[in-house]
Amino acid sequence: MIMPPFFRGFRCAIIFLTRVPVGGDGYRDEDWRWSTGWFPVIGLLIGVLLASLWWLCTPQLSPWTIAALSLSVSQLLTGGFHEDGLADTADALGGAYTTDRILTILKDSRVGAFGAMALFGVLLLRASLWVELSDIILVALPLSQGLSRVVPIWLMGSLPYVTRTEAAKSRLVAKAQPAQVLWATLCGFFMLIGATLIELITRDQALFILVAMLVSYGLCYWRFKVRLQGITGDFLGAAQQVSECAILIGIAWTVG
Repeated sequence: MIMPPFFRGFRCAIIFLTRVPVGGDGYRDEDWRWSTGWFPVIGLLIGVLLASLWWLCTPQLSPWTIAALSLSVSQLLTGGFHEDGLADTADALGGAYTTDRILTILKDSRVGAFGAMALFGVLLLRASLWVELSDIILVALPLSQGLSRVVPIWLMGSLPYVTRTEAAKSRLVAKAQPAQVLWATLCGFFMLIGATLIELITRDQALFILVAMLVSYGLCYWRFKVRLQGITGDFLGAAQQVSECAILIGIAWTVG
C-alpha cells in the first residue's frame, strides 16, 4: 500500500533538507511538493538534536566552544544547505545589476567577497546569540530552527520560482501550493503556541518571535521581488538564515 503524499512528504523533507540517510525511492512529484509542509518539523528535530548536544557538553565545555561545535554539527546534518544559499544570494544580489547576471552568479559554485562576508557575519551572529541565550538555549535552538523554516514556505506561496531550468533540484519543492503553505504555517503556530502554553517562553517572547518572522518575510519578499521578480532555491536558503538570526534576536531582546 502506497502512503499518501502528505506522509511521504515527511521523508522527502528529510532527504531534501538533511544528509540523514532514510532510504526509500520512487518518490513522485506530489511527494516532493508535500515535503515543504514538513520543513518546520524537520527544523524542529534538528534543533532538538543541537539542544541535546548543548546539554551533554555544558558540564565540560565553555558556551563558545559548544556554540562552535554545534555550528559544525548543524552543517554536517544539513550539508551547509542554507549557508550555501546565503552565500550565493549575497554574491548575486551584491555583485549583479541585471536579471541575467543574477542568475549567472547564482549558478556559479565559487564564493565571492559578498558571499564570504555574509557567511562570516551570519555564523558569528548565530554563535554569539547562542552564547547569549545559553540559559534558555534548550528552548531557543528548537524554536529558531523550526520557525525559521516557515518563512521560506511563505515566500514559496507568494512569489514565483524563476530558475530557468527544469533540471534545478529545487523546482518541485519550491512550487508549494496553498495546502503545503497552510500546513507549514500551522506547524509553526503549534510550536509557538505550545511553547507559550507550557511556559517554555513568555508571551512577550512569542510576540517578538512572530514579529521577527514577519519582518524577515517582508524584507526578503521586498528584495527578491525587486531584484528578480521571484525566488530561487538559493534565495530560500538565505531567507532561512536571515529569519533564524531574526528569531534569535527577538528572543534575546526580551531576556535580561
